[in-house]
Amino acid sequence: MSSDLTEVREEYFENMPTHVEVEVFEDPEGTAEDKPSEIKPWDPERIRVSTKQFSLRHVLDLIQEDDLDLAPDFQRNRVWSSHQKSRLIESILLQIPLPAFYFAEDPDGMLRAVDGLQRLSTVYSFVRGGDDAFTLRGMEYLHKWDGVTFADLPAPLRRRLHNTQIVVHVIDPTTPPAVKYEIFRRINTGGTPLNSQEIRHCMAKPRSRDFLKRCAASEAFQGATQGDLKDHIRMADREIVLRYLAFRRFDVDGYAEIGSMDSFLDRMSGDLEDPGLMPDEKLEELFDNFELAMALCRDTLGEYAFRKFSSGRKNPINRPLFESWSIAIGEAGSRVLDCSEELVERARDLESSDTVYLDSITTSTGGSRRVRTRFERVRSEVRAVLRG
Repeated sequence: MSSDLTEVREEYFENMPTHVEVEVFEDPEGTAEDKPSEIKPWDPERIRVSTKQFSLRHVLDLIQEDDLDLAPDFQRNRVWSSHQKSRLIESILLQIPLPAFYFAEDPDGMLRAVDGLQRLSTVYSFVRGGDDAFTLRGMEYLHKWDGVTFADLPAPLRRRLHNTQIVVHVIDPTTPPAVKYEIFRRINTGGTPLNSQEIRHCMAKPRSRDFLKRCAASEAFQGATQGDLKDHIRMADREIVLRYLAFRRFDVDGYAEIGSMDSFLDRMSGDLEDPGLMPDEKLEELFDNFELAMALCRDTLGEYAFRKFSSGRKNPINRPLFESWSIAIGEAGSRVLDCSEELVERARDLESSDTVYLDSITTSTGGSRRVRTRFERVRSEVRAVLRG
């Protein structure tokens, strides 16, 4: 929902707008309200990374046997052109060393690729891709092999590709999650570091990934966000879905215990992966609650849902607004449908007249006090509307 009291800045990726407002976790003076991390990622005793060599044949076997997860639906790393793919294969055939890869290992021995997803998926699709296999195009040096598939290459070149050794930095499963995040944040993939949700997606198991994908693809969510986050290139759709789920499960007090948005979302992601904590029937109940909340937000707030109010322009989606309004309206239930206009008016007044509230959705948004402020203010307005 924008007030003219503050400038709204939209996130951009590769010079394109992402339909999501920039979120500022610290105030202009740099004072963070979040609790300090109990783990200092730069502590050498906490960083457990081993460097190994794998043949590409071994890596392809791991992928085929589902022992190496390439994090499906990670769109940003699956946009290479056929020319780029062919140049990678040509580099391998020319025996040019590839940059190092990063894998994270689970306690059960499962490996997850965090850096090098596109390179690995390219090699896999070329060698074993079946319907996804591609032919080489635009070779710079090996012109003779333009237009051929892997099967068309002579046996010596096929062996050369299979036997190519790659360097892999493997993060040990005993490495604390916060340390893993710090390592991954420092990895530069194609010049753009991974954001928190992209890292979380790479580290997650299929159960949580599939559930977030299902929620983000739901018609109710697409309607509430006006389709602006559909298949989001930086996974903002999955992130704000996860925020709803986390606040629905733990609420503001649960957030205050942790005091960090990333750690809070990590906890929820972990719970989604654990059938003991979140059995299938509980996931279905959570999905139904999410869909209902999104439908109610769509039908009551309409075009203003989750955006700061402004005259003459449609603002990007604001994550703190999404958290607080989706939870409050979801809690209120269908009663809000009869007071849509008043609810929108109160939301507008709240944003334009309450500077403390406006700060809570604009700066230092991850601070526990500001999280509590925005939830309390919004819940209070919803209750007032329902009382009539």
